[in-house]
Parts: sequence; C-alpha cells; structure tokens
Amino acid sequence: MSKEWPLWEVFIRGQHGLNHRHVGSLHAPDAEMALKNARDVYTRRKEGVSIWVVPSAQISASDPGDKDSLFEPSVDKVYRHPSFFKIPDEVGKM
Repeated sequence: MSKEWPLWEVFIRGQHGLNHRHVGSLHAPDAEMALKNARDVYTRRKEGVSIWVVPSAQISASDPGDKDSLFEPSVDKVYRHPSFFKIPDEVGKM
C-alpha cells in the first residue's frame, strides 16, 4: 500500500480572466486539503478568484503521437468553417 498522498492538478482563474489555467501540481490527502494547499502555494499575491483541483489520476489526455488521426478528419468538414455559409447582404460585416 502506497503511503504517498494522491497528486492533484491545480487550475487558477485570475482576476481579469474568464478561464482557469493550469498552474501546477501538489500532493494532498483529499480535495479540501488540496484546495487549501493550492491557495497557500499558488495564490500568495491574491491573483486568483477561483481554484479548481482535480485528481491527476482522473485526467484523460490524448497521445501527441495520435494528433494526425485525431485532428485530421476536421479538415474535410467544410461546413465547420464560416466560409461555408453565405451571409445575406443585409447583415453587413460581422
């Protein structure tokens, strides 16, 4: 049995931002302690307004080696690009 606490990924939303960004990782026994530790470690200058902590083991990520098969199919779907649609003259510039 491992005696090491689980690893948590920390995301902070800044005062002038709308999105959270990954700022680092830390070990903690539970989410509550991870939030408290994240506050102490990553927001010392009051730069954050929201903190997310996520167990690292719960994050799923794509393999960079699979990028061609994962992202290439979108190239042939022209309907996803704004140039596919005809904009009426009454609309003007968007």
